[in-house]
Amino acid sequence: MITYIKLAWRNLWRNKKRTLIAASSVFFAVILSLIMRSMQKGYYDYMIDSSVRLYTGHIQIHGKDFWEKRSLEESMIFDESTINKIKQNKSISNIIPRLETYSLISFGKVSRVVQVTGIEPDLENEVTKLKGKIVEGNYLGENSNGILIAEGLAKLLNANVGDSVILYGQGYHGITAAAIVPVVGIVRFTIPEQNKTFTYLSLNFAQEHFSAYDRITSLSILLKDATEIESVKSFLKNLFDDTHEIMDWTELSPELVQSIQIDNASGIIMLGILYVVIAFGIFGTIVMMTAERVKEFGILVSIGMKKWKLAVVTTLETIFISFIGVAAGALASIPILLYLVDHPIPLTGETAEAILEWGFDPIIPFAFYSGMYFAQIWTVLAIAVLSAFYPFNFIRKLKPSAALRG
Repeated sequence: MITYIKLAWRNLWRNKKRTLIAASSVFFAVILSLIMRSMQKGYYDYMIDSSVRLYTGHIQIHGKDFWEKRSLEESMIFDESTINKIKQNKSISNIIPRLETYSLISFGKVSRVVQVTGIEPDLENEVTKLKGKIVEGNYLGENSNGILIAEGLAKLLNANVGDSVILYGQGYHGITAAAIVPVVGIVRFTIPEQNKTFTYLSLNFAQEHFSAYDRITSLSILLKDATEIESVKSFLKNLFDDTHEIMDWTELSPELVQSIQIDNASGIIMLGILYVVIAFGIFGTIVMMTAERVKEFGILVSIGMKKWKLAVVTTLETIFISFIGVAAGALASIPILLYLVDHPIPLTGETAEAILEWGFDPIIPFAFYSGMYFAQIWTVLAIAVLSAFYPFNFIRKLKPSAALRG
């Protein structure tokens, strides 16, 4: 067998141009399939991460009926000891308390219904980078009595930093919640819906304004590793009774899950089409290599070389070429994918507007992880190795007299 391996390896480099052409077809197939799958997986990861960080968390704890009613009556009281118990789980990276409700905001003759979110400014900024979205004014402090409003909302109200807006709504137990609140900062969101409806108060001020002292509506939990969701959910369910509801992001955002599943199905179909194109490209190259060597094969069989031995050697050649192309493609794709992961492709025009309507930034993000990486490599390698059956079958049916005549 070692002799056949040596013969196959030497045959590759007798015609370097032919070998490089064949290996190149595998090389570009690996890079193309990796980039396509990286783009698909990257966008799914981005959609999930955006939803998790901005709103739901990987897991969310709230009052039993809060998710259905969205009422302050379903808010909760969390003391420091309970928070410390949750922090004992090493899989948890961040715990973000929020008080969320809706209220009427007015300035001059303009009024709008907006979402009001009470936040702990430093904790919120760690997760959502809200401070970095400030385009005018200042960020909230822990005891701030001001309000952050979205840029689009500020334009609708014609309000600026330093102006005072009226917040009017219903507080805990139906108490009227009305106050004149100064605008301390304006934040810009790329998503139009957020940019027209989001407002933020410091958690302390929000609890005081809505008469929901020491209460929150949700506790969003971010994990170090999203694969630990089920184990952390079990841990949390042992800490809380039936008056609390513990939901993960798939339950909180079913529309997102469905859209990912639908897109992934279409993505797999597109990847399948790509593999068919790749298979024809690799197979065509192998056919070309075989056709060029018909006379060579005829001479070898005529002087007494067994067909099965020749078939083994040509099969090994194809396998070597496949490995060379796959290895080169895998190595070359690493810097390409790492660059794309750090530098997502921005989108413009109608495509960008369509993506913004879905609630995500208009970019094409990429992902890089071993599972995706090796799955594409082995698939392309399998296609290349299967193509080796063509020269094997060709040699089996070879007639030396016809081969010598070309």
